[in-house]
This record gives sequence, structure tokens and C-alpha cells, in this order.
Amino acid sequence: MRIESIKVTTFTYPTRRCSDSAGHSHPGDESLAKMAMLTITADDNSQGYAFVAPEIIRPYIVDSFFKKVLIGQNPFNREKIWHELVHWQRGSAQQLTDRAIAIVEQAIWDLIGRKLNMPVHKLLGGYREKVPAYGSTMCGDELKGGLSTPDEYGDFAEKLVLKGYKAIKIHTWMPPVSFAPSPIMDVKACAAVREAVGPDIALMIDGYHWYSRSDAIYIGRELQKLNFTWFEEPMEEQSMDSYIWLSKNLDIDIVGPESLSGKYLSRADWVKHGACDILRAGVNSAGGLTPCLKVAALAESFGMDCEIHGNGAPNLNVIGAIKNCRWYERGLLHPFLNYDEPPAYLNNIVDPMDEDGFVHLPTLPGLGEDINFNYIATNTLTVE
Repeated sequence: MRIESIKVTTFTYPTRRCSDSAGHSHPGDESLAKMAMLTITADDNSQGYAFVAPEIIRPYIVDSFFKKVLIGQNPFNREKIWHELVHWQRGSAQQLTDRAIAIVEQAIWDLIGRKLNMPVHKLLGGYREKVPAYGSTMCGDELKGGLSTPDEYGDFAEKLVLKGYKAIKIHTWMPPVSFAPSPIMDVKACAAVREAVGPDIALMIDGYHWYSRSDAIYIGRELQKLNFTWFEEPMEEQSMDSYIWLSKNLDIDIVGPESLSGKYLSRADWVKHGACDILRAGVNSAGGLTPCLKVAALAESFGMDCEIHGNGAPNLNVIGAIKNCRWYERGLLHPFLNYDEPPAYLNNIVDPMDEDGFVHLPTLPGLGEDINFNYIATNTLTVE
């Protein structure tokens, strides 16, 4: 069995999500967005698929790296393939990003799962059948009735609890919101959410502001009073020493690193130096399912949890195969959007949640996505 071809299908789909000038998602008017589907085909016609923004896998990336490494390889040699792709990052990391490698690896895992008629999480180890979800909000905004005030955060949190969520993570306000970033407003939003949901709902915050040490320690101490579960990414993650200092000076669990480059290698440094209490990795940020599993095993070796960053089929499959992850991040959520409505290129969402707040692991083969191939064919822009 050998990989025979790689192609990228770019298509349009309607969405009510838009990005502000800093790249943060918010609700907006319906518009057409572009999506790319990477398809890897083997010589026995087995196929695997992965979805990504088109700019991540431009034709130059596909021709110069993906095809050069993958064509003729046995897809079951996915560890070998992954390391060969990583080798090409030396001198070309700005073009061949970790996220680009992650997309290739997702498609390979999807191919393998479809070939064997098994969900990927079973192939990875199969630890659980369901996982509790936390509702992860969008960043704050200035939309009346949205997430523009602390009270609106509290109101939305109440609604999330009624839906079944037993945990909520908030992303607060960020530029270009006129008053952001603001430690005082962040704390007010956290207090409003705690008051709204009571003492039994687990609460987290993703700082995401590159705050100073002074701001981070202030927010962290207020979060401790509010009995928050963890404090995530309050400062620039390139400064590991800042996180060592913060972890030593707070009792609340510090989670990281989320977006730091270096895959499992940089995260090993964070564990060694005590820069976090809970390790963080996602399939896209770590460079694939394979390195994400290595991060989880690293954390387990030191008695730490590894919380997986982000929603979607690849991350959900990793969570299904490991023990030391307590939650699935379900979002991003907003009062004006219906998360349970699938995008047009999928027939169903991969992570429906039951009334008790659990997301059940996919049962379809591969990554478990129910792809609407007819829709994609009808709305295709290019095939390369």
C-alpha cells in the first residue's frame, strides 16, 4: 500500500463568523468563507481527509514538501512520515508550519481509520467513550446582548449551565475592543460568571493578553478568591521564566503552553522547570496527533494532566485515547450563534453534547467526520 496522490480542494461555505482586525472570531452577518480539504489517496483507492484554511496549505507547500515526502510512502508508516516532514522544517519553518504538518498527519490518520473501518481514537489506544465538555466562549465584544459587559458574561454562563455544561472557560476582551486589555474588566467578568453559576461549576479563563507579571499576578489572585480551576496563557509564552515565577506565586493551576512552538520538546522544558501545573497541547499547535500524544505521555510521566486545546475531530480523538485529560473544549460559543448547527460541508457536527454535559467519542471510521462531499463538489473553487 502506497500513497499515490495528494490534492487540495478549495470551496466556499456560508458562515456567520467573522474576524476582527486582530484575528479574533465574533458573530457577524452571513458571508461566504473559504475552506480547503486535503485528500490523500493510496494506490488501493483508500482516502483520508482533513480540513484547514487554504492559506495554511498553499500550492507551494503541497508541491515542495507534502508530495516530496509522502508520494510512494506506506501511510501506515505515519511516524516515519511525520519525522521526515519535520526534517524539512529546518530552514523552512515559516513556510512549512506545525499546523501544515498537522493537517497532513490528520489526513493520514483518517485514511488509516477508514481503511481499517475503525475510529482513530480506538487506533490510538481507546481510553474512553465519552468526555465532559467545557463551554469555551468567544472573546468579548461590544455587541449589545452579546459579550460586551460582565453581566452579559454571567447571563450567557447561566444559559450554558442549562444546556448541561458542568464547566465554562471564558475568553475576555482583547484589542481592538476599545477598553481592552483590562485586568479590572477581566476580573469583573469572572466574578459575574461565578455569581451566575454558583460554586459547583468549574470555571477557567484564557488570558490570551500577554499581560505583564503585575497584571497576571493581580488577576490570578482574584481568580483564587473566585475558586477558578485554572489560569491559561496570561503572558507571552516565549518567556518561560515568567511562567515559572507565576506558578511559584499562585495556588491556582497554571495551564500552558498553548501556542508555543517546539512541539513536545519545548513542553518538556516547561515540565522540567515548573512553568505550569497542567500541560497544554493541541493537534494543530503541536504539529499533529502523534506529537500531541507524546505531550500527553510526557505529562502523565510527571503526574500531570494534559488539557487538549481546541475543538474538532482530531483533538477529540486524542482525548478519547488518553487518561490524563479531564475536559473537551467545546466552542467557541456566543449568545448570537448556534454551535450545534453543522457547517455546510459536514452533515453533522462531530461533537454533539448530551444533556449531562458529555461529548461522546465518534463512532464513524477515521476521524469521525460526516463529510458532505456533494456540497463540496457543488461549491468547489479550485482543485490542485
